Amino acid sequence: MTDATPPPFAVEPLWGTSDGLTRVEADYRWVMTIRSAFFGLALLAAGGIVEYILSQETAAPPGTVMGPVALIVLCLLVLLPARRWHRLGYDISDDRLRVARGYLWRTDTIVPFGRIQHIDVDQGLLDRAFDLATLVVHTAGTHNSTVSLPGLGEARAAEMRERIRAHITRETL
Repeated sequence: MTDATPPPFAVEPLWGTSDGLTRVEADYRWVMTIRSAFFGLALLAAGGIVEYILSQETAAPPGTVMGPVALIVLCLLVLLPARRWHRLGYDISDDRLRVARGYLWRTDTIVPFGRIQHIDVDQGLLDRAFDLATLVVHTAGTHNSTVSLPGLGEARAAEMRERIRAHITRETL
């Protein structure tokens, strides 16, 4: 007889596997990696400047600053985009949109279609290069009045926008 409870060190299932959520496009990992690379380059430049100043002012050995900065940038490029992608999912039903995201700070947002005021589909330069888009839903209210779902295929984002728009139009008639 086996015990169905997982051991205390078991990894919790990913959002999207256990909650019936759909993951965003896999290419969105590349978009997040490229964005992290731009930030990483800025960190490396700042670390290089600090290391140069330290080497001029003190007898600090080479790599005192750049070593840790390089490790941080490596984590930014390799670990974080994949983890963020694994924890980003959505579910669209007949009357609501659910967006779940986050690894350390989890956010699970449910937007009833009746609260939606307007819907945008945004595409940045990197998004266009990978044929991706961000669905942005604006709701009534002030707290969390904008919910965005990045990493959708352009056609899927437009389809979701039209589905929500059709529901809103039916509801107001």
